[in-house]
Formats: sequence, structure tokens, C-alpha cells
Amino acid sequence: MADDDLTAPAVSSSALSAQAALARPTDATELKINLPFGILAFAFAIASLATCYAGILVAYLLEVEPLSINYHVQAVLMWGFALLAVYALWRDRRRHLNNLPFALAVVAAAVLITTLYVRYTIEFEIIAYVLLVIAAVLNQNVFLSRLNTTVRQQASEIEALNQNLEREVEHQGHEIGRLARLKQFLAPQVADLVVSEGQDRLLDTHRRYIACLFCDIRDFTAVSEGIEPEEVIGILQAYHETVGSLVIEHHGTIGYRAGDGLMVFFNDPIPCEQPVLDAVRLALAIRDAFNQIREPWRKLGHPIGLGLGIASGYATLGLVGFQGRTDYTAIGGAVNIAARLCDKAVDGQILLSQRAYVDVEPMVDAEPLGAFELKGVRNAVETYRVLGFRGGAAPPAEERPSAPTSAA
Repeated sequence: MADDDLTAPAVSSSALSAQAALARPTDATELKINLPFGILAFAFAIASLATCYAGILVAYLLEVEPLSINYHVQAVLMWGFALLAVYALWRDRRRHLNNLPFALAVVAAAVLITTLYVRYTIEFEIIAYVLLVIAAVLNQNVFLSRLNTTVRQQASEIEALNQNLEREVEHQGHEIGRLARLKQFLAPQVADLVVSEGQDRLLDTHRRYIACLFCDIRDFTAVSEGIEPEEVIGILQAYHETVGSLVIEHHGTIGYRAGDGLMVFFNDPIPCEQPVLDAVRLALAIRDAFNQIREPWRKLGHPIGLGLGIASGYATLGLVGFQGRTDYTAIGGAVNIAARLCDKAVDGQILLSQRAYVDVEPMVDAEPLGAFELKGVRNAVETYRVLGFRGGAAPPAEERPSAPTSAA
């Protein structure tokens, strides 16, 4: 009989065999027999009873003379099997933690031995065996009750675990959905931070100083009318894949994307020391990468160009949309000016508003183009064309914070 507690976790027979092989020398042999719970005590009790009455019962049923046996040997077998039953019940007691079967068996063995060696009385002998059999049967019932309790507890634990798993799966599905939506306009690492740290408040409506960049493809409408729709999709796919990867690389936030147009802003939700400088870096990278995108189409007689506009200022930022289809975007004068400068830019031009140029004047070489009248903007906007970085090399990019900070 195993002495392991009923609540111990089950281990596969193969695992037990492997553990046993490691624990003992290879030349040693061991025979271990696992018997059903309580059967050993019951078997010893029946053996003791059979030693006393089997001969008489067989003789009665077969109508033969009772088998002659030495009474001392018979007595030793009777109380010997009874004591073995007591020992088995003692071992089982450590498993089901109930002392009653063991106590009954001790009383039964004491009565039986007293009857055999002090004063023999058939009534006390019968009482002894009745108590011994009751103890063995009760032992099995205690086992069944203990096992039933354990099964119910395990079933409750499994049910609770299943409920927790269902809640966890539902929560994970919700988080995955949120992460997928955030990655539409945030860099993947930013989206991961917002979701993992529960910083959804960063996306609440607020105001912040940002640098806004607009870019779109020049003559795209005219070109798209002269080529197949599949080819138009091919241009847009290559354009957005290239620009999108550059936005992620430069830690920008996509606020608008439709057709050949794209809006990116800096300093929200990830703050940066020089948002305009980051926008200029991105604009130059986009312009260089776009040359590779348009070259095949230029050879086919479909010239396309790219214009970019950058402005800076305070804007209102937040989620805009409905029924789960939302965009994190910026609204304000800086956004409008960047969009209009993008419209004004000819192929290859990166236009800066005066306020944006002031932020990067020590680092960026730009040519003044004068004041532009922009649609929807009350006052004329002094505009500059980006020529490159002063000294010919871009200033080193700043290290980004490991997590976004709260909105101001």
C-alpha cells in the first residue's frame, strides 16, 4: 500500500519508473504492488475469519467430517491475521486521517486474543470478528468519503481554474484588440507600453506642443487615371510600407493616413526634446526613400513626386472615431499649416513654417521663400525650404524614454 496522501498530484507510471531507475542501483530489483484502497485490511480480516470458521462451514456444506487441525496453530493464525489487519488499518489511517477503523480493529484483536487465551466464549469470538469486519468495511467507506471529498475539491478547483482561464482569455483578447488598434497609429513599442502598463490615460484628450508633418504624392491623381487599379494599389502599398517603417524608426505617431496622404506628429504620446528636428529627420529620410519608389514608374513614363510640409505649435490630441474604429489624431493651427505647406510644396520640397524653423535654425540649413497665403489660415505664413543639416551631418538622435509620460 502506498502511503502518499490522497491529495497528492498524480504522476505518470513512466515518470515514476524513470525516477526509480535513477534512485537505485542498476543491479537492484524491486517489486511494488499497488492494491486498491482498504483491500489489504479487508483481506486479512476475512483470512482470520476463514481460519476460524472455514473448516466448519465446508464440512457443513459438503456433509463431510471437519478437517482436523492443531488448535494452537489455528489460534496463532486467527490472531496473526487479525493483527495484520490491524497493521493494515494503521497504515491506511495515515492516508485518510480517520482513527475510528483502526480503534475498532484494536478492540477486535484484543477481544479475540483474550477469548483464545484467557477464557473462550463463542459470543465474544463472534463479537471480535464482527468488530474486525466492521472496521475493515468502515475503512473502505472512509477511503471512499475521503476520495469523494478530494474529487469534489479538485472539481471545484478545476471549475475555478476554467473560469479564471476564460476571464484571462477574454482579457487577453481585449488586450490584443487594443494593441492592434493602437499599432495603427503608434509605433509598436509605444503601443506595447501603453497596453502593458495600462497607460490609456495618455490617449485622453489633451493639449501639447507638437511638430506636425504632412506628405503626399504629387500628380498621383493624374497618374492613377492612366494606369490599372492594381498598379495604383502597388504604388500605394510600396509607399505606405516604406514611409510607415520610417515613421516607426523615427518614433513618430501616425495621425492620419488616406490614399497618398499621411500625417505624422512628434512629442506625443512619447515626449521628445526636439520634435521639429525629429520631423525634419523623418522628412529627409522619406524623401530619399521615395526616390527608389518612383524610379520604376518614371521609366514607364509615369512621373510622380513627393511634397512635404512641417509646422509646429500647440494642438489638441485625442481619440476620434466610433464603434471601435478610432484614430489618435491632432487638431489645431499647426496641423492646418503643415497640411497647407504640404499642398504648396513642389516635388522634393520640404517646407517649414517660421515657428518650426526657429526651433531648428541652429541645426538645419533652410532657404527663406517668403510669406505664403495658405487656405484656411488667416495670416500669411513665413515659409522656409529645407536644404539639409548644417555641416552636412544630422545631429545625433536623442535617446527615447523607456515609457511614455502622462499627458500635460
